[in-house]
Amino acid sequence: MRTALLALSGNQGEVRHHSETAWASITFAGTRHRLRLEFEGVEAVAAGEELVAALPDHEFTIPRQLVADATVTGVESALEPAPRMLVECELLLLEDV
Repeated sequence: MRTALLALSGNQGEVRHHSETAWASITFAGTRHRLRLEFEGVEAVAAGEELVAALPDHEFTIPRQLVADATVTGVESALEPAPRMLVECELLLLEDV
């Protein structure tokens, strides 16, 4: 999942935090992932902006997993001393057996 998420950003970001918790409903089981990605530099920040725009509608291909929900939950950006962006997101993955 991390590899697919980084690929969506053109491999321009770095995962700074990743937590995973079990998730279940009456009919489905899976995991909820919370990630914080950092983008440093002009090109990386542009890739981060593309990630923010594309993530909610992106169709991931992850073996034995379905991405049921992908949401950007926060964005921080700064220009000084160098362009930098932090993107926080949540993904709900369901087991596809």
